[in-house]
Amino acid sequence: MGERGVTLIDTVVGSALMLVIFLGIGAAFQLSVDVVTNNKARGGAIALAAERMEYIRSLTYASVGTSGGIPAGGIAQSETVVQNGITYTRRTVVEYADDPKDGSGAADGNGITSDYKVAKVDVAWTSRTGTRHITLVSRFEPPAGMEIACAPPCGTLTVNVANAASQPLSSVSVSIVNASTTPPININTFTNASGTVSFIGAPASAGYAIVVTKTGYSTARTYSVTSGNSDPNPGNLTVSNNQTTVGTFQIDILSTLAVTTYSLSTNTWSDTFSNDSKIGASTSNIEVSGNRARFAGSQPWTAPADLYSLTITPTALSRWGTFSWNDTQPAETTITYHVYYPTGPTFSLLPDSVLAGNSTGFSAGTSVDLSGVPASIYPSLVLHAHLVALNPSAPSPSIEDWELTYESGQGIAIPFTLRGIKTIGNGPSGVIYKYDQVHTTNSSGTLTLPAMEWDTYTMTVATPTGYDIASSCPTQPMVLAPNSSLAAQIFFSAHTDNSLLVDVKNPTGGLLSGASVHLTKGGSYDKTTTTDACGQAFFSALTNGNYSITASSTGYQTYSSDLVDVTDTSRFSITLN
Repeated sequence: MGERGVTLIDTVVGSALMLVIFLGIGAAFQLSVDVVTNNKARGGAIALAAERMEYIRSLTYASVGTSGGIPAGGIAQSETVVQNGITYTRRTVVEYADDPKDGSGAADGNGITSDYKVAKVDVAWTSRTGTRHITLVSRFEPPAGMEIACAPPCGTLTVNVANAASQPLSSVSVSIVNASTTPPININTFTNASGTVSFIGAPASAGYAIVVTKTGYSTARTYSVTSGNSDPNPGNLTVSNNQTTVGTFQIDILSTLAVTTYSLSTNTWSDTFSNDSKIGASTSNIEVSGNRARFAGSQPWTAPADLYSLTITPTALSRWGTFSWNDTQPAETTITYHVYYPTGPTFSLLPDSVLAGNSTGFSAGTSVDLSGVPASIYPSLVLHAHLVALNPSAPSPSIEDWELTYESGQGIAIPFTLRGIKTIGNGPSGVIYKYDQVHTTNSSGTLTLPAMEWDTYTMTVATPTGYDIASSCPTQPMVLAPNSSLAAQIFFSAHTDNSLLVDVKNPTGGLLSGASVHLTKGGSYDKTTTTDACGQAFFSALTNGNYSITASSTGYQTYSSDLVDVTDTSRFSITLN
């Protein structure tokens, strides 16, 4: 037969081809509309820019300037114009310029750097693809015989803006205000590609207030003298006759600080074997009945048995405690205990360098101390018991219960003061910090602070809260880098009049979890503890005075000092080599 029907595949392919064709036609039509619309908007922008430039050309040289600008005049610095249904922003900038023909700056032959004026008219509008600009620039020469272009006394004001790494920032908004000049100065402009704005011919005067900002960035500024800030730093700038005044400011991308506050307490994971809900999947030849774990089935016991716990992962873990058990080991049977940690889908033995004797296992006694296991490296553990019957006919060994203690945090609402190290001056009350605010975490102990400036911050709590900081990750003070997010976990213990918070670090500044710290004071105080997940050890209920301290960790030299002064809530930092 020479005929065939239209299949479903034919229909789908044909529809797809038609869709591609129509999408292409639609895209081309949209592009043509955009071109026509933008050409129309561009034409209007050119007309507005040319209109303003022609107006400037009609003025006398002395009148060429902007309202509140340098040089001063009657032209608006910025205005909104609606034309043909399109909204434009027209900005006019007039500046003095230094002609290099007679030397620039200090090398100027006649000592006059304000040789002529440059007018720039920028017209911006918003299109579907973003903001577009048309810019016209023109030079205006002073009349013949005019030796001084700016009205003396005058100098040069230069503002440099850089980021935290001291790299120049362009397109930064710079506000310059000085109400003490005649006429008053009120300029809003933007830094160039070198991160600079410069005004030749600025009236000689004190009181130039500078503010630099950029969307998504921190803000930097000068400060006026007030009753509270009698010695501002940086203070408002002063321009002197025939001198160049330079103000340098640093801003950078804002960051986020997330704070979680915990009440520190000792908690316990345990299994009394009332059922098999806390037994891991790797368990073999074990049955749970009668509140015990034992060999599965009945004699003879021809194979060993292995009991594994579920993975234990405490929330807000600070420090591991003690692994303990109660068991029954009839004659000719053994039970050996080990501690594992998860490694992906499986788990591995804690190395002997972390837990001495773990590879051989623990069979004597009823507990093993895990406080030296670094909680920051091993935030999850698995308990294991290996049951062996040396005599297949012996009664089955059994485990009645086992448990693992640990210190961890419970979210708690805490009011605290957060202070950076950047300062803006001094006053009757002392140093004035750029950031110094009181915050309170919510009932879950959490608080997120967006739009934070890069700085080094320290958290403190007032005594009336009834708590002391017993540990913090990262350690105090906290370094918040530009364009970053930092999660800070703060652990609190009950307040005592005198306490000591010790952090232990390696030579590169890394915190050492599981290090041993021994604190003594004559014969009246002697205590040893290990550093927690944050690499810190906390000692409370101390007395004022001098203490001796020793710190050690596997693979590092022991540190000792007899000069640890404890007064109120004290802190001490140790570096192990």
